[in-house]
Amino acid sequence: MTKAQPPTSFPPQAPEAPGPGEALDLDQPALYLNRELSQLEFNFRVLAQAMDERVPILERLRYLCISCTNLDEFFEIRVAAVRHQLQFGGPLSPDGLPPTLAMKAIHQRAADLVEQQYRYWNDVLRPSLADSGIRILGPAAWNARQKRWLQKYFRDEILPVLSPLGLDPAHPFPRILNKSLNIVVVLKGKDAFGRAGHLAIVRAPRSLPRIIQVPASVSGGEHDFVLLSGVLSSFVDELFPGMQVKGAYQFRVTRNSELFVDEEEVENLAHALKDELAGRGFRHAVRLEIAENCPKAITAELLKNFELPETALYRINGPVNLNRVTQVYDLVDRPELKFPPFKPRQNHFDAESPFDTIREGDVLLHHPFDSFSSVLELLQQAATDTNVLAIKQTLYRTGADSPMVEKLIQAARNGKDVTVVVELRARFDEEANIRLADQLQEAGVQVVYGVVGYKTHAKMMLIVRREPGGLRRYAHLGTGNYHPGTAKVYTDIGLMTARPTVTADVHQLFQQLSGLAPLIKLNCLLQSPFTLHAGLLKRIAREAALARSGKPGRIIAKLNAINEAEVIHALYDASRAGVQIDLIVRGACGLRPGVPGVSENIRVRSIIGRFLEHSRVYFFGNEGKPELFCSSADWLERNLLRRVETCFPILDPELFARVYEEELANYLADNTHAWALQPDGSYARLEPEDGAMPHSAQQALLAKLCN
Repeated sequence: MTKAQPPTSFPPQAPEAPGPGEALDLDQPALYLNRELSQLEFNFRVLAQAMDERVPILERLRYLCISCTNLDEFFEIRVAAVRHQLQFGGPLSPDGLPPTLAMKAIHQRAADLVEQQYRYWNDVLRPSLADSGIRILGPAAWNARQKRWLQKYFRDEILPVLSPLGLDPAHPFPRILNKSLNIVVVLKGKDAFGRAGHLAIVRAPRSLPRIIQVPASVSGGEHDFVLLSGVLSSFVDELFPGMQVKGAYQFRVTRNSELFVDEEEVENLAHALKDELAGRGFRHAVRLEIAENCPKAITAELLKNFELPETALYRINGPVNLNRVTQVYDLVDRPELKFPPFKPRQNHFDAESPFDTIREGDVLLHHPFDSFSSVLELLQQAATDTNVLAIKQTLYRTGADSPMVEKLIQAARNGKDVTVVVELRARFDEEANIRLADQLQEAGVQVVYGVVGYKTHAKMMLIVRREPGGLRRYAHLGTGNYHPGTAKVYTDIGLMTARPTVTADVHQLFQQLSGLAPLIKLNCLLQSPFTLHAGLLKRIAREAALARSGKPGRIIAKLNAINEAEVIHALYDASRAGVQIDLIVRGACGLRPGVPGVSENIRVRSIIGRFLEHSRVYFFGNEGKPELFCSSADWLERNLLRRVETCFPILDPELFARVYEEELANYLADNTHAWALQPDGSYARLEPEDGAMPHSAQQALLAKLCN
């Protein structure tokens, strides 16, 4: 095992085991890890992938940029929430960490992450890329010919679209857009009007490329790139003729990006969201990134302008928007420097029609190893089949120019009754989903925005078809979005079925979402916010009762995150009863494993690999009659109590065995990309024990399922 950096959890140590006869309070804060700090730890594991020399160099670049993008979102959402709590109060999370201490701990750990990101970029990754013929050139490395070409590029392509703003009483500090690239310029002298220069702000418009490729005829290298920030800083003096530029320093401000819409008070959610989106880029600041060499007086002025404390400042030894370097991955066509391509399994329908195959038996898809094209094929068949009467579908994230949307529109134009539940509040996809809703409505699709106060995060599709025996329903249920792009890089489970008990449940769920239906009783599905939380607690308690009676108790769950206090409490209680519990949790985990007398029977691991682990699978031993569910829901408070989610059983014995083997046993055997969560909140990377064969869960699936 190789330990990661020490955590900043609170309290730093788990409680001691209770003495004989002592009662144990399973709700005490010391038994819970802070969600924000746990989420930060996930990004250290992503960064470790960038540092892994077994990973191809361009993939390592991509991992570094992912860790930067993740950190942006962390500040926009998680840190923004803590700052809101600091300002306005609110209930503490189960770990009991007050917002003042949370902000201090977050800053310390985030500063560690930023320092490691840029040290690795400057000292290792950038030189290694250069050794592979991919150079990201800073101003100090430009030769005379490169500098002349870049100066001409600046004058022809950049300067005409810039609007520098000198700061004076008539020109106050401009509004700075969230995560935009800016240069603060220190000036000396007077302009044509006799105004004395002091400071100016140069904003880089969104229309300008952040990565500029220098032609090989100029640079001599086929893959030579420069950053826009370097070009702006080097030639910014041309914007201020007659004045002396004493310094130019890049900076970037991150703002609160959570939208606040009081759904009870609006008549039209789409219009209300449009109004909120217009101001999202200029909400309260939560972080300031600035060039490392920027004078303290300038940083103090920027902090004052953005109303930020010193703890929100991050000095950067490199580009403030390092995540933009990910464009190099797409610009460089060097297959040998990337993961080898794979061909997912196709043709999941044995019969002439997908409906014939599904009617014969359930069809399981394990993305990305199984192609998403089968979902598209099913929807395409439904759109053109004259026997199909209706299609109902949920859409949370679909991507630009989605083929799913095209087929739904085609179905509506072919006279099918098409109803789509579009979640307008899918974070960072709100604007795209509003456009999507408008597009569907214009084509005659009935669009539903879900339930007030509850995001519709469920992934389900229902097709109603007239057949010789009467109307038959076909359903698709999944753990991931109907997004062909993410289906290539996220691991997810999809199930196609014509089982009447399942399809009747899906029908009722759609009725509930589109109408004003009462609480419904489902045959075999669990749903949030009504039965999933209680169903989990019931099954965990059942395993605990089995263990207390001397029978084996077993729970395995694969999740993205867990923080719901009642579920963690129940898992602790089951562990104390003797239930063996394995949790495969990719990201934040609020549960402390391995605490004597509390959770010594709980093991938590995180898998970080080529694909983003996204599937949610729950297994309960149930005294030899095991249950296995797949779900759209993590074990988070929001998913279990404040969202519309689905949880569906795998009822076919062969598919049950396949999901258990591929998604659970396979990942519990991983000893190359697995990280074990320690009781103190740190993670240790697992390595093969002496004599053991290395096993990568994702690589095993590629070898087993793909060509």
